[in-house]
Amino acid sequence: MAGVVLQNVTKKYGDVTAVSNFSIEIADGEFFTLLGPSGCGKTTLLRCVAGFIHVMDGKIFIGDRLVSSGDQKHFVPPEKRSLGMVFQSYAVWPHMTVFGNVAYPLKIKRLSDRDVRARVREVLRLLKLEDYEKRYPHELSGGQQQRVALGRALIMDPEVLLLDEPLSNLDAKLREEMRFELKELQNRIGVTIVYVTHDQSEAMVMSKRIAVMNEGRARQVGTPHEIYNNPGDEFVAAFIGKSNFISGEVVDIKNGACFVRIGGSVVEIESRVSPGKKNITIMVRHHNVELSKKKLPGSIPARVKIATYLGDRFIYGIRAEGTALMAQTDAGRHFKEGENIYIRLRNPLIF
Repeated sequence: MAGVVLQNVTKKYGDVTAVSNFSIEIADGEFFTLLGPSGCGKTTLLRCVAGFIHVMDGKIFIGDRLVSSGDQKHFVPPEKRSLGMVFQSYAVWPHMTVFGNVAYPLKIKRLSDRDVRARVREVLRLLKLEDYEKRYPHELSGGQQQRVALGRALIMDPEVLLLDEPLSNLDAKLREEMRFELKELQNRIGVTIVYVTHDQSEAMVMSKRIAVMNEGRARQVGTPHEIYNNPGDEFVAAFIGKSNFISGEVVDIKNGACFVRIGGSVVEIESRVSPGKKNITIMVRHHNVELSKKKLPGSIPARVKIATYLGDRFIYGIRAEGTALMAQTDAGRHFKEGENIYIRLRNPLIF
């Protein structure tokens, strides 16, 4: 197996910069995710690693091997990079059986039939497809087709596995199951995975580290815990997790406490504010908006506009001091639409 290193990688399409001066070191055996909205450059970056796109500047290493270099004009073709890739559309051949799809890369290498059969059956067992080798793709579920694509990528023992939104075509339940299957597979075989997705849940569940991307750059790189609990800026805070953003005005700071005016209320905020900063944005997660029928210290008057039951919890649309907020409680606590309540903001972050 091998790690992946990108040094100051840049890729432009005409006047549009898809990837800008991007640098990252992905460790051998790491599950690393490029996360961001459509058009942020994550798939372009993955294709640069794969060798499908030439970088304009910077360098890409797989293990100790330089495979792309914009300034030195060094380029190793995709088939010689020891990579496996799974596309969003799976790209399995409809006229081939499961066995034929997975065996195809070995056939190209002209391995003996005996070696091909032994290796394919080993991979099919790994992916729980041993009973499906004679079926065609149209006879498989979406999840099974995705496993076939994985098997074809793994059959050559790649040093790095590249996955470009491989779960996006699955229904919600199957997508959730496949997240854990992919992570379990990676734990078993130890291959380095570079994963592309716009789905924050996928990134949080599976990744050791995440690069949150926007406009061709990494806005923040860290573990799921670091990015969720300590977002580096407003973009990351808005993209990761479910958050409210509230405008406030600092009216006083004394004895380490910060007092902020939100609408007609002045409340103490448990977060540090830079000296001299007056107008701030308060970020608070939906589950950190505390709801109460009684006025509590530091609370703000609010009104429940919408209440939605989701089985294990309630989700609320709330209006507080002219600001629309979202909040949630567990199923045991219920507030009615139209009810006047009070809210407190727990664990806020200031931007």
